[in-house]
Amino acid sequence: QAQLVESGGGLVQAGSSLRLSCAASGRSFANYAMAWFRQAPGKEREFVAGIRWSGNNTAYTDAVKGRCTISRDNAKNTVYLQMSALKPEDTAVYYCAARSGTYYRTNPNDYDYWGQGTQVTVSS
Repeated sequence: QAQLVESGGGLVQAGSSLRLSCAASGRSFANYAMAWFRQAPGKEREFVAGIRWSGNNTAYTDAVKGRCTISRDNAKNTVYLQMSALKPEDTAVYYCAARSGTYYRTNPNDYDYWGQGTQVTVSS
């Protein structure tokens, strides 16, 4: 069974850093684009960052650009989201997702696999 499992979330103070991990298992996602989404209470799920699995092309939403870096480790079949200078508005459940095809998309409906999410809470 293919699955994605997120980890690395927690409660942190504003200005601190976190690294989220998304471990894939059950199959290789070498030819899948990967992405991070987040969803805060009362808000729709939004795109955070995406990466072309077979390349280094990445994309970020303006809200995190300059503060977050998405990366991958093909040997570990894992995708990361390094987050710094965290703000209270970054508080959300963060999900990793995968879609068949080379390129990421910003619409969550375009993704085939989802993790259960990891909670990130940033306090003032």
